[in-house]
Amino acid sequence: MAVTLKDVAERAGVSRSAVSRTFTEGASVSPKTRKKIEKAAADLGYSPNALASSLTTGRTKMIGLVSNNFHNPIFLEVFDLFTRGLQERGLRPLLVNLTDEIDAENSARLLRQYSVDGVIVASSTLPASFADTFRKAGVPVVHSFGRHTDTPSVNVIGINNISAGQLAAQTLVARGYKRVGFLGGPRSATSTQDREKGFVTELADNHPDMIVTTSAASAYSFEAGRAEMQRLLAAGTPAEAYFCGDDVLSIGALSAIADAGLKVPEHIGIIGLNDMEMASWANINLTTIHNPIKDIIAKSIDLVAAMIADNTLTPKAHMFDCSVIERGTLRPLP
Repeated sequence: MAVTLKDVAERAGVSRSAVSRTFTEGASVSPKTRKKIEKAAADLGYSPNALASSLTTGRTKMIGLVSNNFHNPIFLEVFDLFTRGLQERGLRPLLVNLTDEIDAENSARLLRQYSVDGVIVASSTLPASFADTFRKAGVPVVHSFGRHTDTPSVNVIGINNISAGQLAAQTLVARGYKRVGFLGGPRSATSTQDREKGFVTELADNHPDMIVTTSAASAYSFEAGRAEMQRLLAAGTPAEAYFCGDDVLSIGALSAIADAGLKVPEHIGIIGLNDMEMASWANINLTTIHNPIKDIIAKSIDLVAAMIADNTLTPKAHMFDCSVIERGTLRPLP
């Protein structure tokens, strides 16, 4: 039989309401009574019912964690960090898969059915309007990995993807490449649009003599990156080096290059973006742009907790810097 609140009250010699107050955040109970009740609960192996507590406090401590790209291995790292970080704060993650979802109103209704206290949209491909729908529904929301803007309607935390594209272009220029390409994710993704814009603009403004091509994979996935690189190779005269707008695209491209009997970086150079764990594996050894995912996630959790406590906070864009991680898929600096 499960240990009940009544069992704890009888063992501690107190009322059931005293036990309830002890396990209700912010409720008043004397230190002496609290100590007796906590000891009785420990002796009996009692754990308070979180759902019952939410009826008293009006807070479920449940945070909707929303994403739409479960095919990208980087999200295993993202979900691990988010779920552990939320749980360490006493919050409960509710994972929602929005793959193929196009109606933000449906998503808002779904999460409101679970009475979530807040929402974190963890996606670089969902538009800003998705997160804004939750705000309009009265739910505290943070858009992690969202698009940079100077006037956000919700808190946005991530990198400036235009700056990341510029950094990739500068990195290839420094290594003496003259024919370079951008291989992005789906054209509809704001991250693809901004990374391409930064890459192309940097070269056009400062190195107009360089030959620049752009292309887009159908998704941020290994298979899509591999297929797009196969298409580029089959078309003939590939670029000397490519900025792939995501590590998983880069790994797919590396596979296609190897199958074509070419070597990296001797024949073609590759630089990715994210610095996912897999990128550092010895058989991949991908030169990439580090995306400070741990810092972005920690900030996202801090912000959603702060918004739950104070719903008057003004939305801001919180941007983190990127840096190049040198490995083995680009020719070395001269």
